[in-house]
Amino acid sequence: MPTSKGSKQIKTIRDLPGVGPATASKLIDAGFGTLEAIAVATPQELSAAAGIPIATAQRIIRAAREALHITFKTAYEVKLERMNAKKITTGSRNLDDLLGGGVETKTITEFFGEFGTGKTQICHQLAVNVQLPIDKGGLYTGDKPVKAVYIDTEGTFRWERIEAMAKRWGLDPDEVMKNILYIRAINSDHQMAIVDELFNIAPEQNVRLVIVDSVTSHFRAEYPGRENLAARQQKLNRHLHQLGRLAEIYDIAVVITNQVMARPDVFYGDPTQAVGGHVLYHAPGVRVQLRKSRGNKRIARVVDAPHLPEGEAVFVITNYGIADPEE
Repeated sequence: MPTSKGSKQIKTIRDLPGVGPATASKLIDAGFGTLEAIAVATPQELSAAAGIPIATAQRIIRAAREALHITFKTAYEVKLERMNAKKITTGSRNLDDLLGGGVETKTITEFFGEFGTGKTQICHQLAVNVQLPIDKGGLYTGDKPVKAVYIDTEGTFRWERIEAMAKRWGLDPDEVMKNILYIRAINSDHQMAIVDELFNIAPEQNVRLVIVDSVTSHFRAEYPGRENLAARQQKLNRHLHQLGRLAEIYDIAVVITNQVMARPDVFYGDPTQAVGGHVLYHAPGVRVQLRKSRGNKRIARVVDAPHLPEGEAVFVITNYGIADPEE
């Protein structure tokens, strides 16, 4: 139970020392409505959001961290946390094995590749599969319905695919769709504002998966040319840190898709690279490249993950979703 150093229990941000009703309202409006959100914030962020001195913001953050027992951990404790990390099945055992058991919570997983490689199909499949019971590869515990958030930046969401994928697992398609919170992001500022709002929505709605399809399209369109590159990268970096913080605070799996662009200077090997440059290279926890193969087969390759070996897996895109190829 979260407690402070004194006898008063700290359960909400209103219980924190130095947080009055007016300050609490400002913090909630700015996306700092939980102890977890405050605990991982910087003093500068809280100061700007609530109009309070830096010193006061520091005390509030310190109290939130103490209440949540955010302290040093042993490497063994970290190991136990990692071993107990929750995974969402992709629908393909091959792809799950490549990802160490599925798409992991508290982590950003990026799927990037050319058009038609299966990025959006995987996103649709995960939005369905997260609602499965734990023993079937989802995160539903039998208590509160599990929600997925689908942030669509390119108009690629199709309810028909959700319906077909739900039927595969014997789920009621309409009930599955009721548990997917869809929103179309109209520009990069709106995209970031949506994620800010999720810091309040996620705990209330039991959101366990957030999808951004695709994460870079608005940034790429709004900041063209080398003269805008620095501004674009800084803004994209802030957005990725937003998503990473959301994943960590609320034990959410964040899945982003990304486009690729041609590299005219490459004469050997893969002549494409993911949009976003070094910002994308460092932010996601797992980066997976998708490539087309024969027919409906696709090849997934882990190109960067601190806890996974590099490797490849073959999966197929069927009428009912992501699956393994028939032997």
